[in-house]
Amino acid sequence: MMHQTARAAVAGLLMLGTAAAGAAEWAPSRPIRMIVGFPPGGATDLVARIIQPKMSASLGKQVIVDNRPGANGVLSNDLLAHADPDGHTIGFGHIGTLVISPTIQKVPYDPHKDLAPIGLVVTLQNIVITHPTVPVKTLKELIALAKSKPGQLNFASSGIGSPGHLAEVLLESKTGIEMSHVPYKGGGPAITDLLAGHVPIFFAVISTGVPHVQAGKARGIAVTGTRRAEAVPDVPTVAEAGVPGYAAENWYGLLVPAKTPKPVIDRLNKDLVAALKMPDVVQQLKARGIDAAPGTPQDFANYIRAEEKKWVPLIKKFNIKDE
Repeated sequence: MMHQTARAAVAGLLMLGTAAAGAAEWAPSRPIRMIVGFPPGGATDLVARIIQPKMSASLGKQVIVDNRPGANGVLSNDLLAHADPDGHTIGFGHIGTLVISPTIQKVPYDPHKDLAPIGLVVTLQNIVITHPTVPVKTLKELIALAKSKPGQLNFASSGIGSPGHLAEVLLESKTGIEMSHVPYKGGGPAITDLLAGHVPIFFAVISTGVPHVQAGKARGIAVTGTRRAEAVPDVPTVAEAGVPGYAAENWYGLLVPAKTPKPVIDRLNKDLVAALKMPDVVQQLKARGIDAAPGTPQDFANYIRAEEKKWVPLIKKFNIKDE
């Protein structure tokens, strides 16, 4: 006959096991809304639509992409921060909404208190591209041209405080050049003006710039990350091209409202990581110069903190402010 203490211990273990199983078995009860803070066709939307069918299949409920553009993604993260924390609303955050915008302007949410990480999704570089009529073929030639005409060369970005803007500011800080910023409301209008010859240089998200470099409509000068992009292997990194220690990457991650229960976050992370490890997903991303970056919620939280330490001092040094 089982001793009373032993029976109690077994009963306790069974209860713990049941609770753990229950926690692991969370599943959505209705379609999941995936908020994207940019219009269809942009890089964030592209990534969302690559992982969306995979997560729909594994979660057992449709994941619906909901494009809510505005304020460089700030509006979408505000919507997410104030959604019900039940796992049925998720959304993309990035360096702009989680690091840059909270530094240069007042935003209606606290990135650390109002949002919780599911996981980093991708990292992607910017690419420095020029119109073919610009008389440079290398980064060294571009730097020399900029030094010969301080403040006279215009460069485009997808907005004030955008990753492309910061990539150029970092280049200025390391080389002593000075160029004039022409901010656009997104990468689409900027690439249109570069291709038309209205602006000579664009620090573009790589998935935006690569097709035009491959088609010969724009010249790829350098990529801003730590290694060359497979999509344009002949384009060197900025560091390789003569600016040692330079690295500037963009990134996107998935978030939920802050009070979302941990079992829900863990399930969403599991399905996200599984999607990002699928060979066809990896290939679709790499074809556009984008790298899948699966990891844990804590990995993503640590990554955000590291990016803050890198970029906030530079933003303040160059007095970058929303206009």
